[in-house]
Amino acid sequence: MNQNQREELPIDVLFVGAGPASLAGAIHLKRESKKNGLNLEIAIIEKANEVGSHSLSGAIVDPKTLIELFPDININDFPFEAPVKTEKMFFLKKSGGKISFPYIPKGMSHHGCYVTSIGKLTRWLGQKCEEEEIDIFCPFSGDSILYDEENSVVGVRTRDRGIDKNGNHKPNYEPGVDIKAKVTVFGEGTRGSLTKELISKFNLMDEKNPQVWAIGVKELWKVPEGRIEPGYVAHTLGHPLGSNIFGGGFIYGMQNNILDIGLVVGLDYNNPTIDPHHELQLLKTHSWVKNLLKDGELISYGAKSLPEGGLFSLPKLYINGGLLIGDSAGFLNGMRLKGIHLAMKSGMLAANSIIEAFKQNDFTEKTLSSYTDHFKNSWAYKELYKARNFHQGFKKGAMFGMINAGLALFTNGRGFGIFNKMEGHHGYKQMSKLSEKTKNRYKDLIFDGKITFDKSTDVYHSATKHDEDQVPHLKIIDPNICFDRCKEEYGNPCQYFCPASVYEVIDEGDENRLQINFSNCVHCKTCDIMDPYQTINWVTPESGDGPSWKNM
Repeated sequence: MNQNQREELPIDVLFVGAGPASLAGAIHLKRESKKNGLNLEIAIIEKANEVGSHSLSGAIVDPKTLIELFPDININDFPFEAPVKTEKMFFLKKSGGKISFPYIPKGMSHHGCYVTSIGKLTRWLGQKCEEEEIDIFCPFSGDSILYDEENSVVGVRTRDRGIDKNGNHKPNYEPGVDIKAKVTVFGEGTRGSLTKELISKFNLMDEKNPQVWAIGVKELWKVPEGRIEPGYVAHTLGHPLGSNIFGGGFIYGMQNNILDIGLVVGLDYNNPTIDPHHELQLLKTHSWVKNLLKDGELISYGAKSLPEGGLFSLPKLYINGGLLIGDSAGFLNGMRLKGIHLAMKSGMLAANSIIEAFKQNDFTEKTLSSYTDHFKNSWAYKELYKARNFHQGFKKGAMFGMINAGLALFTNGRGFGIFNKMEGHHGYKQMSKLSEKTKNRYKDLIFDGKITFDKSTDVYHSATKHDEDQVPHLKIIDPNICFDRCKEEYGNPCQYFCPASVYEVIDEGDENRLQINFSNCVHCKTCDIMDPYQTINWVTPESGDGPSWKNM
């Protein structure tokens, strides 16, 4: 084959991204296709080197979707760490004390759920796909969407390999593959670059609330034996975020004396100098948390954006030739802090519509729109409906947010017990410009190398790597905005909200310059989400690059 010739691979259904949504959807689709005499050819592409190495979550899993998908498997045989045994909620005082909540409402309780490594779960689902003879191609990044003359989606082109930073072909150059499919299912995870294109091109967010995001920053620790039991679950409010920043901490006990600690920070804060990584380090300075980690060892670090907008922020889920599932669409329950079971269910519901499309040999919106009907008739819709106004209630602070959440439990999700739909707002538009009131929250934060760590050290523990001689995957649409307006008005907040020191302000005497260390990127997409001028565009890097998480 000529070096520049592009191979074509025709299949029936393509899933983009090997997360729980795509894997569950593919398994269900394969089984249903056999039942209906179709025996569809199904493939999944994944940008990571192996299934699960780009997967990160808290994670506490509601097992209901897994039970639906694998009714013959004993629940003890799923790859869970432990059932939730002890559940606590604390308000952490800045001074070091903590107040235990006397009661955890049913809608926020994790009774019947399981502490889980999303990496382990995803790898296990990948093995089940192989047993169903579903092809998973790793590492293959989806680079662009293929359309026909009528603007219907007909597949995806994978990213070329072996192109240097100047755009020239290296000796190892390989052109990407055009994977042609009758239906393409987009399960890229949060803020997927292809999904973002579809949403813009086809106005899929028309008449919807804007998606509202948060970032989860997380570390895994090996702690002394007996320090924390598997299945211990604690969620925290208060320190370090206070009352004006949405979010809170989590501490979970896993097997083999592994402690899972993290912090969720809403990406709709005002202060442009908020640094989610540093907030996690501040959390660890609290005396109770510090004692849990004492004499322990940091073993892994990562970060991921979370779609927190809820039901009214879901885009239109279908287009001619394509469907949106999982985090790409926003299937997450912010009130329950869980989305894995919803993501998997969305993949299964999408599969039901695909079966109908193949039965009718019609892959247009007319048939694929049944996906929305399946969703509205499912328990997934009912669950999201009850939490539809959760995040929006925190716009005026934690106190109002908790009142709203409490009233929602008794009014089937009405905002403050009254409103059926509360309006959402773009998080980046909430950021205030620099002023004398902007406080340095981190002036007393010391990275001691034992409990607290700087970003570079944490990035090292993410096992992130990128070939530096490639076209950078972080596209700055208008660099002048970064160097002029953003610097003056916001102080280049990218240097703060990025949890991996990708964006670094370099002091060069009389002037500062913004340096982009794209090789540090852990693929959280926060920069794409939170840039106040929306001038940063995150696209997939060369296949296989990025973090290499094992059990996050």
